[in-house]
Amino acid sequence: MNSEIIVFDKVSLKISSTNILNNLNFSISQGDFTYLIGKTGSGKSSIIRSIYCDIPIDSGRSIIDGKDISEIKKNQIPFLRRKIGIIFQDFKLLSDRSIYRNLEFVLKATDWKDKQKINERIDEVLNEVGMINLKDRMPYQLSGGEQQRISIARAILNKPNLILADEPTGNLDPGTSKEIMNLLIKINNQGSTILMATHDYDMISNFPKRTLRLEDGKLYELTKKT
Repeated sequence: MNSEIIVFDKVSLKISSTNILNNLNFSISQGDFTYLIGKTGSGKSSIIRSIYCDIPIDSGRSIIDGKDISEIKKNQIPFLRRKIGIIFQDFKLLSDRSIYRNLEFVLKATDWKDKQKINERIDEVLNEVGMINLKDRMPYQLSGGEQQRISIARAILNKPNLILADEPTGNLDPGTSKEIMNLLIKINNQGSTILMATHDYDMISNFPKRTLRLEDGKLYELTKKT
């Protein structure tokens, strides 16, 4: 039986002064691919952000990759985040440096020091996402789909156990979205757990996976893992 990499036990999160998520209970096992769906403003991103400690948990218990983050100390958060890859809807690439320098920045920030190993790892992830020929380009020279592939490369640099994808196809056309989904599924098949927040129901239909739905401040399981 796979170990659980995410556990929410009676968790409450405050989205705004008038919008609160109460009594969130779910778990995700290592190696799973799970969708988190719901209307805009329902709290999908808040759950994602709470997992990497960008917003605090009001009450309850949340265990991420074996670490109880309900009581996590501020100086422990960077170490937790090194185990998590994050993919954003708007890519969040550094616009003032090349693709290579974007990836180098992440590795150096996570204590990689050997120049040769840095070069090798950057080439590995760029090959994996099909972008090795664009590593000297600037982000503004890339299409949206290309930028998202680089965002995925950045997310897998440190070989994380867990990848959080927050609307990763939200700014992409249907054809490009399908390419990104195929890439994410390939990465999942290699062992990384993926939790993906989305409102792209066509994508969910075309790539069926376990699905959790947020509605009226509560979480429901629509489709269990097969």
